[in-house]
Amino acid sequence: MHKTNRPYQSIPLTSLWIGSVLLGLGTFVHPLAALATERQAHKFSGSAALGYTRRAVSFGERSSGSDAISQLRKWIISELNPLGGQLSLDSFTGETPAGPVPMTNLIYKFPGKSGKSVVITGHYDTKRIPMVHFVGANDAGSSTGFLLEFARVIQSMEHTDDIYLAFFDGEEAVAQWTDTDSRYGSRHLAGKWAEDGTLGKIRALINIDMIGDRDLDIANDENSSPRLKQMVAQIAAKLGDSKYFLETGGRIDDDHKPFVDAGVNAIDIIDLDYGAQNSYWHTAKDTMDKLSAHSLQMVGDIVTELVKELESGK
Repeated sequence: MHKTNRPYQSIPLTSLWIGSVLLGLGTFVHPLAALATERQAHKFSGSAALGYTRRAVSFGERSSGSDAISQLRKWIISELNPLGGQLSLDSFTGETPAGPVPMTNLIYKFPGKSGKSVVITGHYDTKRIPMVHFVGANDAGSSTGFLLEFARVIQSMEHTDDIYLAFFDGEEAVAQWTDTDSRYGSRHLAGKWAEDGTLGKIRALINIDMIGDRDLDIANDENSSPRLKQMVAQIAAKLGDSKYFLETGGRIDDDHKPFVDAGVNAIDIIDLDYGAQNSYWHTAKDTMDKLSAHSLQMVGDIVTELVKELESGK
């Protein structure tokens, strides 16, 4: 993603929830079974989302067209299949500065009856950075883990709208971020949905990116819908989470932008201040130890409430 006139401000977390996914003598518990007590209190589990993130990161460098992203995609599909939604693979060829690259968006739909839809999106590819072992725990492990856990939330949520989860391939630039070398997956899907009429049925699109940072501060994106930003601000205030949202902002170019340009009501929820002076972003320092279940939990709670409010017609 790219942002112009980026302000940097670090807001330290005042509390940190640390979850465990160990049972008995160190046996790993699948994220879906983790922490039953937490599940009773919160429909979204930050601990489970962090577990999914860790598993995604274990596939290594996951750039578009690589064997690693192919293996990751198979694993994501295996996690989605039991949830009862409708999976579609949106495969295409990205025309990049390095030549044609095969890419695949994963679209998971929970059908409703209203004729409208709410879309939650994020990317699952990582940037290929020569001479750097970049595993992208936050970018884009956190969005991958978030979407997988959110799929479980939607499975049990009553909803009248179609709920789509879109895992975008090709968000990262292959060479240098430009309008044509970036956001391959979201640009492709926005065009496809414009042609088949899906775009006009979208009530709101919520894009999630880089939200696992322990020192979370969510950017105030001027390309996002003012109404959706207002709704998020009100929800955050109600939940006591306003301190994680910056008042200053700039225009962010991320996977929501092709939909914004097409007239869709959309918001980008992203932390662009990752490490001192953004020193972890797109470096070998973007590792799991920089993330927390608390950050994922906070975003999960807010997005869950936002979807409920959109469903109620607020």
